[in-house]
Amino acid sequence: MALRSINPANKQLIHEVQELTATQLDQTIAAAQAAFATWKSVDFKTRSRLMSQVAMELRKHKDKYAAVITSEVGKTLVASLAEVEKCAGCCEYYAANAAEFLSAKATPTDASESFVRFDPIGVVLAVMPWNFPFWQVFRFAAPAIMAGNVGLLKHASNVQLSGEAIEEVFVNAGLPQGVFLNLAIGSSKVEAAIRDPRIKAVTLTGSEYAGSQVAKVAGEEIKKTVLELGGSDPFIVLEDANLDEAVASALSARMQMNAGQSCIAAKRFIVHESIVRAFTDKLKVGLEALVVGDPTDSKTQVGPLANEQMVADVEAQVTKSIAAGAKLVAGGKRGDPTGCYYLPTILSDVKKGMPVYDQEVFGPGMPIISVKNHQEAIQVANDSDYGLGATIFTENIELAKQMAIHIESGSVFINNQVKSDARLPFGGVKKSGYGRELSDFGIREFVNIKTVWIK
Repeated sequence: MALRSINPANKQLIHEVQELTATQLDQTIAAAQAAFATWKSVDFKTRSRLMSQVAMELRKHKDKYAAVITSEVGKTLVASLAEVEKCAGCCEYYAANAAEFLSAKATPTDASESFVRFDPIGVVLAVMPWNFPFWQVFRFAAPAIMAGNVGLLKHASNVQLSGEAIEEVFVNAGLPQGVFLNLAIGSSKVEAAIRDPRIKAVTLTGSEYAGSQVAKVAGEEIKKTVLELGGSDPFIVLEDANLDEAVASALSARMQMNAGQSCIAAKRFIVHESIVRAFTDKLKVGLEALVVGDPTDSKTQVGPLANEQMVADVEAQVTKSIAAGAKLVAGGKRGDPTGCYYLPTILSDVKKGMPVYDQEVFGPGMPIISVKNHQEAIQVANDSDYGLGATIFTENIELAKQMAIHIESGSVFINNQVKSDARLPFGGVKKSGYGRELSDFGIREFVNIKTVWIK
């Protein structure tokens, strides 16, 4: 089977690679296992030097790698450059901090000496999505490799150029052969890989369905998993919020540099009834000023969706919601037919039972839900199967802190949009997944937390 990359801006085929055979898959896993046998004993100083070289390699060729991202997923070139830079920063963060995060922790007990150490576990399989084809990978790879593990990447079928480029980065930075390898396989071969005894753990970023299937197989094999799945993030605007700042943040949070195709993009805008009209009017002005078009043009702010199916899905959710009583404020239609475009869209009067309320909308749709008070805002925010991130805009910081306690999500950002940061743990609750990436919490997900007790 061929894995194909199609440029969503013009629907042209740009890359094609044949899927690995069962024999080739076995050989690749064997190479990773062989690399782990020596990499696990490499000292932190050496690992740090090499990971710093990965960061340098990314920056040295950032234009090249950003162009790959834009060509495969339609993200604006400006956003793709920012993604490459963020990956470099993540590598530097773990190069500087991994040794401290994983240093042995002495714990006084009735033993003569007792401590906890953190040992690598082996080959970690990463099943990664297309929407942030570099960042999603590096936020797994940098901590996992610094911990002494090795990584196998099963990237989305439509971003194999990115997968090949990331392997190239690690090789050119001087890491030993096999420490990071790209697997050119489709979803049908993932189960066999998970069941391979040489693979010790799996991390997945993707859809709820994909996460459940990976978790099922890994569970049968008693293997550790970390899942970062979908989100329907609430963006709450209370009556005392700075409206101009809230609107600017809302636009950024929804579009997320990727036409709204982000798990942590704000997807439900929950606004106090006293300001909902003013918020909607300002949002409409800002949204209609966005430049939609060629993602390689520096003036473009919103590019295409990843493929035609994504366009059809968003279109169906918007159309069905309007039929159920939502009011179209702006957008609501496809853009340039030569590419996979859907215009940024605002819907008001959104209620429970409408697709844009009940489902994750993976595209540039902005449903507005009116609420009477902050208690109702919390109720609506939690009225979702997902719990990844949440935003609250208000001048009452103490109230926001109290609200944060009751919102069911992996993170709550007050007066700013949700974003991932290497210094902070990232992940969700409910059907948004489990486990954490990034920070010291993330690097300890794939280690053996080992107690040593001495008499």
